[in-house]
Amino acid sequence: MQRDAAALKAALADLEQRNLRRRRRTGLGGLVNFCSNDYLGLKDHPEVTRAFTAAAGKYGVGSGASHLVTGHGPEHEALEEELAAFTGRENALVFSTGYMANVGVIDALADQNAFILSDKLNHASLIDGCRLSGAQARRYRHGDSAHAAELLKAATADTKLVVTDGVFSMDGDVAPLPELARAARESKAWLVVDDAHGLGVLGATGRGCCEHFELSADDLPVLVGTFGKAFGTFGAFVAGDADLVDYLLQKSRTYVYTTALPPAVAAATRAALRVSQRETWRREKACALARRFRRGLAGDAVSSPDTTIVPVIVGEAARALELSAELERRGFLVTAIRPPTVPPGTARLRVTLSAAHEEAQVDALSNALAQALAA
Repeated sequence: MQRDAAALKAALADLEQRNLRRRRRTGLGGLVNFCSNDYLGLKDHPEVTRAFTAAAGKYGVGSGASHLVTGHGPEHEALEEELAAFTGRENALVFSTGYMANVGVIDALADQNAFILSDKLNHASLIDGCRLSGAQARRYRHGDSAHAAELLKAATADTKLVVTDGVFSMDGDVAPLPELARAARESKAWLVVDDAHGLGVLGATGRGCCEHFELSADDLPVLVGTFGKAFGTFGAFVAGDADLVDYLLQKSRTYVYTTALPPAVAAATRAALRVSQRETWRREKACALARRFRRGLAGDAVSSPDTTIVPVIVGEAARALELSAELERRGFLVTAIRPPTVPPGTARLRVTLSAAHEEAQVDALSNALAQALAA
């Protein structure tokens, strides 16, 4: 865009006219929040907040430098060891954000001579990682492992990657990982999975998509996870074998050239990881509430995978904004999701369920939403 104030004003006016202009809000104002990613209700857990406060008192509020200078401390080291054990991998590497983890992994493993296959509905961070790597990138039809395998077999590059979300954040569906793992293995390609919305929720013990599908570390060699969803804190990690993690430590620009996560956040995340494994009722409750909500609002507009994300697709952006505003008037916060976050014509309300919710709140939201949709 040209450097012209009038051009910026015109672009903003166009977004406004098409109901696509985004705005921030400050606080909940007494609303019941049904759009947070705090699936296990851990962001306010006393054990997690105590760990944060104690570590801040001991180490200060920041890390002071990148990991490879002086920013890497005992809390980071312990967290990486615990994450490796939690995910069944040899090692893990803590990144400052999930966006940086995805971009950093793809940039390190793929160069302009590589070939990358990406699910059509992947998160923006995976899309940007593909773009920034300079590799040849192709998108396969959403969730279509046969299409992915077909494109992968035709690829001639020495280095090949298949990248996908584990649980898709706007649809709540789960990638066909067993089939993708098979196709990647047959083509000697890296399988990179961002399990941001699966870890803590999916699987018998909350270990995410790998546990859900009973996949080994060899099946899924590059696992990305975040702390800002089910674990209620901030930051991210990549887990894999020792050589992969050491290679990323050497080559991932978004790891090498940024300030390390504050030690207090690492300490809080360690506490959240412990609580999530000890208080298994949190995962069970969140998933049960999601099933209850789906039953209460049955219909073609509501998807049915067993995750804590329930999109209610309404079509046009104006309709999504209208429904979101009506729910707010009734006491519920459910954000309208519009393009470009989702494809044109698929604007939606993205309802997320948490262990912090109660059955009565979920039922009240179901009733309010049903009435709003019928109006």
